[in-house]
Amino acid sequence: MSLFDDIKADPENSEYTKQGIDPIFVTPKTAKILIIGQAPGLKVQQTGIMFNDASGDRLREWLGISKEEFYDSGDIAVLPMDFYYPGKGKSGDLPPRKGIAEKWHPKLLAEMPNIQLTILVGSYSQRYYLQLKSSATMTKTIKNWQQYWPQYFPIVHPSPRNNIWLAKNPWFEQEVIPTLQKRVRDILNSKS
Repeated sequence: MSLFDDIKADPENSEYTKQGIDPIFVTPKTAKILIIGQAPGLKVQQTGIMFNDASGDRLREWLGISKEEFYDSGDIAVLPMDFYYPGKGKSGDLPPRKGIAEKWHPKLLAEMPNIQLTILVGSYSQRYYLQLKSSATMTKTIKNWQQYWPQYFPIVHPSPRNNIWLAKNPWFEQEVIPTLQKRVRDILNSKS
């Protein structure tokens, strides 16, 4: 059985499996860049395609890559903190379920030996992978991205909901994004 089948068969995911909803992640063995986000949105769950929404368009723009490179090259992996849409909350989607990343990420990461860069999208992945205290703010984490370089690169979620954050923090798109784009391009152009 594959990890995909194991995740579907996990009792924690039985409600989704009963409804015919598959776990959403993309982990090609050839991947060089890994994007770890929070959880699929409703549109992504309905289409089964990661970042198939306005957030995805902005993310690809930030990375400086085309849709073809993102989806078809085998160089990009996308692994959310939860494989299923968690539902709607008061101010956006609910957080990813606890324990999912701890249980499944190590197994999935072991199948991708060529990862050279892990992009941490949003506070859930940043807290988990950078082992941040709950008091750590996303803005401070992203401002100090060099601390996590070259393995990790923390960024804000590209959701349109973060337009206010982007307006208040113009340094992100002016200074951080060009560095990210260069690193992504260097990795994608490398032969290894």
